[in-house]
Amino acid sequence: MTQDPLVHHGRHFGRAVHAFCNVQTLIVNGLMVMGDDDDEAVHFRSAIEHKEYAVFREILRMVPGLEARLMGSSEGEVTNIADLIQRGANGARADDTKGMKSFNHEHTGALLCPAGLDWANTEYVSDFLATPIHQNETCQCPIQVAGNQWPVFLYANYMYDPEDPWNGLLHSGLLAFKHIFTSPSSVEQEPKATRSGNARIHGMRSVTKASLAYVATQDHVTDSERFYNSILELLDDIDEKDEVEQLLTWWNCQVFPLYSDIERLPSQNSAFARIRQKCAEYKERDVNGIRC
Repeated sequence: MTQDPLVHHGRHFGRAVHAFCNVQTLIVNGLMVMGDDDDEAVHFRSAIEHKEYAVFREILRMVPGLEARLMGSSEGEVTNIADLIQRGANGARADDTKGMKSFNHEHTGALLCPAGLDWANTEYVSDFLATPIHQNETCQCPIQVAGNQWPVFLYANYMYDPEDPWNGLLHSGLLAFKHIFTSPSSVEQEPKATRSGNARIHGMRSVTKASLAYVATQDHVTDSERFYNSILELLDDIDEKDEVEQLLTWWNCQVFPLYSDIERLPSQNSAFARIRQKCAEYKERDVNGIRC
């Protein structure tokens, strides 16, 4: 049975743009904004609304002909389009999550242990398991870690430094980015896969913040949506821009062999560099209330 192309694009949308959004609401609200001719209204939208509209614009960009199709569709047809994209996003997440381990295995439990908790300290762990939020009456697994309690497996060498929590964050080898976005065999030193990976199929040439959050979520056994959103919130935080850019550059160099961040940096003393410098000076004057 031939799969609808919208389901195919929905799978990549869920992996690389947003994993847990309600696609129908996203599209309906996005179309309403597109139909708003009041330019001043844009300035009164909240930060969340701006972010949602940016996600909507991204889905229009990644699905060929979607904007024209939506603009010419009835309400029922728009709902059907959204359902197909949602089906793809949900299906991809279900497929990628299959086979994930739980806390029932001793070593898996240690890696899924929240950063800052000493799994080797049985008394500490027992106290942690005794708290109501970590009880699960429906399964044998005793732990349900809150989504904003990040496990130690997110860190390089599974080492968390409370004095420098950015150190090694999202550098763990367990993050199966290559398994999901390129072909499974690309995890090896010498790729042997003959089929194209998801990144190449969809023209993905660099790692996105959402894709990092998505891959990390595949190893998180409970409260996945909160976990995903908490990571995305950090990566979108303007105050963390420098650390996030370094992280994305590191991942791009790991996943995309031809990636180079050098071309993005303006040459010293170039016109481009001078324009950026002047722009920064003007912004600083505005912040300090200085007028020319």
